Amino acid sequence: MDAPSGFRQPRKKGHKSKSQKPQLFEDTSVQQQPQFQHMPQSDPGYGYGPPQQQGGYDPNMYGSPETQYPGQPMFGNPMASMAMQYGASLAGQGTNIVQENVKTYVSTSKLKYYFAVDTAYVGKKLGLIAFPFTHTDWSIKYNQDEPIAPRYEVNAPDLYIPVMAFVTYILVAGVVLGTQDRFTPEQLGIQASTALVWLVLELLAILFSMYLMNVKTDLKYLDMMCYIGYKFVGMIFCLLASLIMFGAGYYCVLGWFSLSIVFFLIRTLRVQILPHSEADGFTRGAHRTLYLILAISALQPFLMWWLTRNTVYL
Repeated sequence: MDAPSGFRQPRKKGHKSKSQKPQLFEDTSVQQQPQFQHMPQSDPGYGYGPPQQQGGYDPNMYGSPETQYPGQPMFGNPMASMAMQYGASLAGQGTNIVQENVKTYVSTSKLKYYFAVDTAYVGKKLGLIAFPFTHTDWSIKYNQDEPIAPRYEVNAPDLYIPVMAFVTYILVAGVVLGTQDRFTPEQLGIQASTALVWLVLELLAILFSMYLMNVKTDLKYLDMMCYIGYKFVGMIFCLLASLIMFGAGYYCVLGWFSLSIVFFLIRTLRVQILPHSEADGFTRGAHRTLYLILAISALQPFLMWWLTRNTVYL
């Protein structure tokens, strides 16, 4: 039966109309997932931080701008900085100690003295080594307790001639080996190392003998290095003679320079060692020193032959 006009039939409980009124509040019974697609790319939290920081930049999240690069925490550590400064100070002290020790044993001023030569001195000294028999004055002149530079005194020891003679000897030995088809870079190194080792051993043996025999002298180890290095001059001429006259020329030049180097060293060392010898209770210092001078001088010809015997073609 139809209801009269103007009268609306009552609704049943629980029935929902299709045209319902809008909801007055939000239903929070179901938690919604955060919408990450609308998050700006510049957000450093990427949705993991607190809600109030998701839409902005937090300057304290990664520290201050001074600690933005790797390694800054280590350098910013006071203990690390103190350790670095202490290490730098130790390195500086070690460098100073090494320099002082080097200056004590090998002073630059001392080396300059042994290389204070000129062309005239080199020519005179080479002539004196090759022909010492006519030389009469073997004394060394001094200027206020200091020896005169080699350029002004031909009897003064120098390191220029021994060093240059050593280098020239190695080069000439390489030429001699090349003429015999025996040259190799290894052979050149063997020649240089062998000669250098024998020179150092000879110097140590002489200094040790002088210490045991209590020989008093003004000679320094660099002076003795100069005198025993003069034998390389004779060794050069021996090798050159072997290229021209083979075995006969080698032995002739070796014999001449053996006599000249022995005479040269005896006259030179006597002037610098014997005046300082004194007598003791058992034996005279002069005799003891003379035996040492003869031993040093006689050793030079043997070493000249020993270092060149395997190089020349006999």
